[in-house]
Amino acid sequence: MTTTEDQSASQAADHTGGKMPLGWREWVALPDLDIGRLKAKVDSGARTSCLHTFRTEPYTKDGLRRVRFWVHPVQNDLHQVVECDAAILDERNVSDSGGHKELRLVIETRLIIGGEEWPIEMTLTNRDSMRFRMLLGRTAMAGRAFVVPECSYLAGEPALRKK
Repeated sequence: MTTTEDQSASQAADHTGGKMPLGWREWVALPDLDIGRLKAKVDSGARTSCLHTFRTEPYTKDGLRRVRFWVHPVQNDLHQVVECDAAILDERNVSDSGGHKELRLVIETRLIIGGEEWPIEMTLTNRDSMRFRMLLGRTAMAGRAFVVPECSYLAGEPALRKK
């Protein structure tokens, strides 16, 4: 981080009420999904967080809706694949940055960022054409973090904790 970024982050931290400063991009972990390191775009313009999936398979087990999905956690690396499984929390119509509406599955999973951990809701969608595999939306950050837009990776890299 440059001196200007250091100054911006520390000045912003003076007025935060103990909230975590985040840059416009951060490293995160999703331990429930066995994803130990993922680059996320911190996007206060997005209401809901979303995760890139290149394949989803909804199914029912013991009367509960679940989804199996596959993630390429590293941009431009189609060889690294993580197979995930989660309960379906909801289905929602979500507008992307271009204004296109899409019905997306919603899951809840734990997020680790900057040594902190909490549950977030996340939609699943194909983000192959996007630079980041995950967007961290404002609902997930509410009451916990603030964005310093001229900085990156303020939270450091996460240490994956076991389920």
